[in-house]
Amino acid sequence: MDQPWDATFEKMMRQALALLPSGDELRPDLNTATFGLDSLAAVELLINIEAAYDIQVPEDLLQLSSFATPGSLWKLIGDVRGTDGSKAP
Repeated sequence: MDQPWDATFEKMMRQALALLPSGDELRPDLNTATFGLDSLAAVELLINIEAAYDIQVPEDLLQLSSFATPGSLWKLIGDVRGTDGSKAP
């Protein structure tokens, strides 16, 4: 299955999800907490995302639900970037 995000996001998510086996698919609906995303990992992930995509996520958009799944986090990135969140061609 082709994911809606780019390779940079995939790599950052896999680094943040310490309990996700390397061979398992990173699905848009995967529960990030189940695979090791705690509050400290979420902060580190946010910092990495902001640096990688040259964005600043406004505090009013930072909600726990945004980090619940890779799909919800990718949507947040798209919202901040002003795109629909789909992978660029």
